[in-house]
Amino acid sequence: MTTPELKERILVQAEVLFCHYGIKRITMDDLAKDLGISKRTIYVHFRDKDELVHLLITEMLGRETSVMAKNELETNNAVEEIFHVVAQLSGLISRMNPIIFYDLQKFHPQTWQLFQNHRYDNMRGCLIKNFKRGIREGLYRGNINMEILSIMRMDQVDAIFNHIVYPIGNFDLSEVMTEITEHFLYGLCTLKGHVLINEYKQIIEE
Repeated sequence: MTTPELKERILVQAEVLFCHYGIKRITMDDLAKDLGISKRTIYVHFRDKDELVHLLITEMLGRETSVMAKNELETNNAVEEIFHVVAQLSGLISRMNPIIFYDLQKFHPQTWQLFQNHRYDNMRGCLIKNFKRGIREGLYRGNINMEILSIMRMDQVDAIFNHIVYPIGNFDLSEVMTEITEHFLYGLCTLKGHVLINEYKQIIEE
């Protein structure tokens, strides 16, 4: 017999373990042991590990979509919106092993495609909306090519999670995120926008 509460509990704990150790390294036996339930109970709720991973990533992407929409509504301007996103991504980076993306791509190709589609449709869409907002507010340069810059920004974020580009032992990934984003914003903003960047940087540093 399945219960929504137990299914959600399995997903929550799977997220904790996958984010810390990577997906491939954690077996269904490991997950069951950590939860204090039988592996059979997990299989009552999920056909196999692939289905569990797919549902988990779907849930995580849904949360990200809600957070992005909330940021747009609750921030005072486009620059502040970007700083909020960076703060949230830094929190994600601090608890996520970048190998999770390699594992998705190699061992769960359908879920990787879901992630890629979401990244292109949702993240790119949010970036372009932010660009338009910043231009309206006089904070971003009006002559930018939004298509090019949205792709460039997605590639920047991808690079942060690439352990070959930024080896974990050599770099603090939250610091990498901050440095790259500030560089991106300074190139995007007008002088009015630069003033805001410096104000938000001072708030964070204090």
